[in-house]
Amino acid sequence: MRFFLAIVVGYLVFGISAVLLFQLAHVDPHQQPGVGFMIGSTIYGIVFACAGGYTAASIAGKKELVNAGILAGIIALLALISILAQPGLPSYWSQLAAVIFMAPAAVVGGWIRARGVEAKRRMLEQT
Repeated sequence: MRFFLAIVVGYLVFGISAVLLFQLAHVDPHQQPGVGFMIGSTIYGIVFACAGGYTAASIAGKKELVNAGILAGIIALLALISILAQPGLPSYWSQLAAVIFMAPAAVVGGWIRARGVEAKRRMLEQT
């Protein structure tokens, strides 16, 4: 149960942040925006994907990289499904950015959490 909760909450951290960005900026993620918005929103997505991976790893409590990796797979899979489900869209930039940059960032978030847990464990062993 905790495993599934970790994945769901991690995805919500990523997904809700993306919805909010596009809603607040009044930008259609399936249209071609300006280069500045594309770069900024990709960096924003990377940050929140990393936070989602960290969150999933934290909630799970064990196997941090496994949870973050599953979250990354879900991010990439949903982006690919979006591309395949809507083949006539004029632009796939946000979905491609999710696959290429954001999904790996989720794993990085889990890795950061795992490193922190390991460092804490070593510090406790030394005392």
